[in-house]
Amino acid sequence: MLVIEDDATLNRLLVDQLGRIGYEARGVESRADAIAAMVDFEPSLAILDIRLPDMDGLEILPELSEQFPVVILTAYGSIDQAVKAVKAGASEYLIKPTSAQSLELAVSRALANAELKRSAEFWQSRAKAAAGPEIIGRSRPIEGVRKLIGIVTAADTTVLIGGESGAGKELVAHAIHANSPRAEHHFVAIDCCTLQENLFESELFGHERGAFTGADRKKDGLIEVAAGGTVFLDEIGEISPAIQAKLLRVLETGKYRRLGGTRDLDADVRFVAATNRDLRALAAAGEFRSDLYYRLSAFEIVVPPLRERRDDIPLLAEFFLANRKFSRNIEKQFSPSALKALSQYAWPGNIRELRNVVERAFLVSGASARILPEHISLPGDADRPGGGAAVELSFTTEPTLDELRDAYIARLLDRHGGNRQELASRLGISERNLYRLLQKHKD
Repeated sequence: MLVIEDDATLNRLLVDQLGRIGYEARGVESRADAIAAMVDFEPSLAILDIRLPDMDGLEILPELSEQFPVVILTAYGSIDQAVKAVKAGASEYLIKPTSAQSLELAVSRALANAELKRSAEFWQSRAKAAAGPEIIGRSRPIEGVRKLIGIVTAADTTVLIGGESGAGKELVAHAIHANSPRAEHHFVAIDCCTLQENLFESELFGHERGAFTGADRKKDGLIEVAAGGTVFLDEIGEISPAIQAKLLRVLETGKYRRLGGTRDLDADVRFVAATNRDLRALAAAGEFRSDLYYRLSAFEIVVPPLRERRDDIPLLAEFFLANRKFSRNIEKQFSPSALKALSQYAWPGNIRELRNVVERAFLVSGASARILPEHISLPGDADRPGGGAAVELSFTTEPTLDELRDAYIARLLDRHGGNRQELASRLGISERNLYRLLQKHKD
């Protein structure tokens, strides 16, 4: 063990404590001393103070964590600092003063995790055992998301997940739940932009018999269904002011009432919310309750858009090709030029759009064993100058206005890979109104 701590007394104490539990330990008091010590000393783990005389410990952390696990030790702990430390590569995070038991636990856990990470079998078994879908990718942005998930899973903190539509926000919510102490209980999701206000309240909180016309029996809400588990509120920015107030009460008190009820019930759930909107800006503009925003954003994770993690595009495309839900008995591969074409596209619809394009390319490629660039149809050809402007519709007879509307929406929906936000923007309407049009289109 290498102890990097500028307080000489504490340094000796840590070295002695590590020695008593069976580790060979060496203490140094600065970055320069640490670099010099590692010339003839190869530690399995370092304990690093954040405040060193010759630099901030977080600056040397990435350099050290590439070689061995690092346990951060600081007297000035905060959530922001913990996030920065884990992003920079810290395995564990301890606050001074720390007990011998806490030190031993952190060291043994960091060493055990380092050993597990070296085991391919471990990651394969975790992928198979995961309750939710797998997060695919090895790019730095997605690794940063994984580290933040690792920080927050053990806590019961409310999490706000930001990111563009189709970027994988629900996937992150599943990962938080699947790796948390609540994993053995239900994960329930509710799409906040698809339900009217009274239906949303009934879905989330439940209702008593006679609460409204048609309520002929008591109904448990999703908070009750998820008891002990996680409630995922997708597109939280779309809920009405009245629902915002009721949700705030649940977050502040841990209590709620069924619609039409008079008795308080316990909300034994963890809330995870997601949005593709800037809630901070909405709160500043008075369009979203600022007190609810601060409650929801106790811990924030922003999922990067696909264009910011292009290194992951080939991995994702091959994953979708291998795990398609149709024609599983047909083996196909992407050609290198096809993967290059996919990697160069901007993906306004993000991962959802990529999955749709892969499925379409599989079908278009027919009997070919390889998917080539000509098999790939990129909706709108957004990266080509002037591309995507024309929309052609054809009918065998003169269409009605409703038929024109439906055909136009269907064509744009396909062009933008199912991205509702982009489609609503193109049509000049809200996502809520778009949803109503899509429902009418289905009917």
